[in-house]
Amino acid sequence: MAQLEIESEVQGNVWKVMVTPGTQVAAGDLLLIIESMKMEIPVEAPVAGTVAKLLVAPEDSVAEDQVLAVLETA
Repeated sequence: MAQLEIESEVQGNVWKVMVTPGTQVAAGDLLLIIESMKMEIPVEAPVAGTVAKLLVAPEDSVAEDQVLAVLETA
C-alpha cells in the first residue's frame, strides 16, 4: 500500500474533523474543515483510501503546506 500525505492549502485553524484513523474514504469525501479569514475551507480526500494518521485536532493552528493527515491507498 502507498501512503499519501494530505496538506493544508492555507494557514488557519482546524474547525471540524470528520474522520478518525481507520476511516475508509472515497475520493472527494470531506476529511476536515479549516477556518481561514472567516471562510470555511474544506479538505477533501483526493483519492479513495483509509485514514492512516490524523495529525491535527479541532482548534489546532495549521500552516500552509502542513501535513494534516495520511491516507493509505491501494
